[in-house]
Amino acid sequence: MFKFNKAIHVVKYRVLWMCLSALLLLPGIGAMIYSMVTYPTHTPVKVGIDYTGGTILQYGVPEAVNNSSLAQTREDLTKAGAENSYIQILNVTPTEENGNIKSIVSIRTKFIDEGSELASDITNIVKEQYKGAELIQVSSVGPTLGKELFRMSLIALLLAILGMVVYISFRFKFEYGVAAILGLVHDVLFVLGVFSLLGIFCNVQVDGLFLTAILTVIGFSINDTIVTFDRIRENQRYYGKKMTYGEIVDASVNQTIARSINTSLTTFITLAALYFLGGVTTRDFVLAMMLGVVVGTYSSIFFCSMLVDFWEEKKSAAKAAA
Repeated sequence: MFKFNKAIHVVKYRVLWMCLSALLLLPGIGAMIYSMVTYPTHTPVKVGIDYTGGTILQYGVPEAVNNSSLAQTREDLTKAGAENSYIQILNVTPTEENGNIKSIVSIRTKFIDEGSELASDITNIVKEQYKGAELIQVSSVGPTLGKELFRMSLIALLLAILGMVVYISFRFKFEYGVAAILGLVHDVLFVLGVFSLLGIFCNVQVDGLFLTAILTVIGFSINDTIVTFDRIRENQRYYGKKMTYGEIVDASVNQTIARSINTSLTTFITLAALYFLGGVTTRDFVLAMMLGVVVGTYSSIFFCSMLVDFWEEKKSAAKAAA
């Protein structure tokens, strides 16, 4: 397990943590502003067909298909002009209704007309790679529904943050709640900024799974923050008359830092295995989780604790002046 032999000074190097946070956030914020200005959707990240609308084509195959062939299919679809397509294999049991179909190849791509040249190219690619494949269903999601989904996603995110503010303010103090939410904003901005940069330079698009990753990162980060705040409150109860508030913050961080890093490290190793050994379709989701775990651990230990100390220092200075 990871152990610290030397004390970490959060209060003493407060300016350093502020500069480090600015270094982490500013490139991503710049990329998000650029994306909002240049993208037709005016979103801070490049959104996929979940939010812009798209077409789902399903092909019935009379033989069992495994996932090993998906990489070649995805490569051929990209060459044909269907970039960032989501491909899924559904194994079914042959019945009287579906005939001799044993597998269904589902391709979700950008919005296309059923009789367009791109649709014909996709059908030809599937028939070439999967013997006996036949188009059995075509369905489309319009841009209007995609915009509604994007709006509901933002509402879900805001409601989650609001609930956390209420909980932390009730359990601790209001300033603790504000510091925790600023930490969450810090983490979300960092992950969004990285994906905005990836969208500009690597054409990475986000989908519904990305929102799931963001909400999971928020939950993970707030858990670490609450542990640190709980230790600060406990130490202040017993040592409030013997130590300054800054000393209490430093002591609390040093008491919880090994636990936080060990917990995050085990989670990160699991996610790294999924990233390198898992499927392509979940890779961006796992990457968002990995980034969130790292920055969430940093913000819980240094950023949020530094904000609480800064706030308490300002309150003490105001009382002294009064």
